[in-house]
Amino acid sequence: MKISLKGAHFPKDVILHEFFFHLRYSVWHRDLEKILAERGVSVEHATLNRWIVKYAPLVADQARHQKRFFDRSWRMYETYVRVKGKWVYLYRAVDKHGKTLDFMLSERRNKAAATKFLARALELNGLQRRIVIDKSGANTAAIKTIKKILKGYGCPVPIEMVRRKFLNNIEEPDHRSIKRRIRPRLGFKSFASASATLDGIEVAQMIRKDEFGVGIYPFKQFAKLVA
Repeated sequence: MKISLKGAHFPKDVILHEFFFHLRYSVWHRDLEKILAERGVSVEHATLNRWIVKYAPLVADQARHQKRFFDRSWRMYETYVRVKGKWVYLYRAVDKHGKTLDFMLSERRNKAAATKFLARALELNGLQRRIVIDKSGANTAAIKTIKKILKGYGCPVPIEMVRRKFLNNIEEPDHRSIKRRIRPRLGFKSFASASATLDGIEVAQMIRKDEFGVGIYPFKQFAKLVA
């Protein structure tokens, strides 16, 4: 489904380049404002931020549905992000090779949030045969809840749950990359802004990991998602 940029009052290429380079290369909005000004395009940094909040969730939704399917052995975990001086939780699921399956920012770290995330990940990616988690009680409860629901529907495919305290080998490269991109912001001012920005960063990560299998330059892959 094509993402409409109608009403943005700027050429599509301007919006796409600002969007992609800000999220992929950690270029600040104020720096992009100056870069665009040098090229004769006057856009305030606040407008650039509004583009991220408006379009990043739409692009992320496209990416979730267009990525290739990978291994059915998963890793599910969460990391911390600061919003308005408080910690919120970025839930992530990757396969055993580190390919991104799904992601979700949540204000809470509990059974309800973990169950919501896992249910959507299963809907988008199909049933996994194994899911590896840390010692999180919320994630454990979520998997048990999902397994109970699947059993009620007569699902013949059991999901093996493996609990291991340290799962950083696969996830650490993504952690570092995500943290590096959000560190200059010194925390987000709103949950909506944080969620949208992280959606965009995750898409940039998926492009970097060649999860769409289109074999073209990164920016063209991004533009293809929008088109």
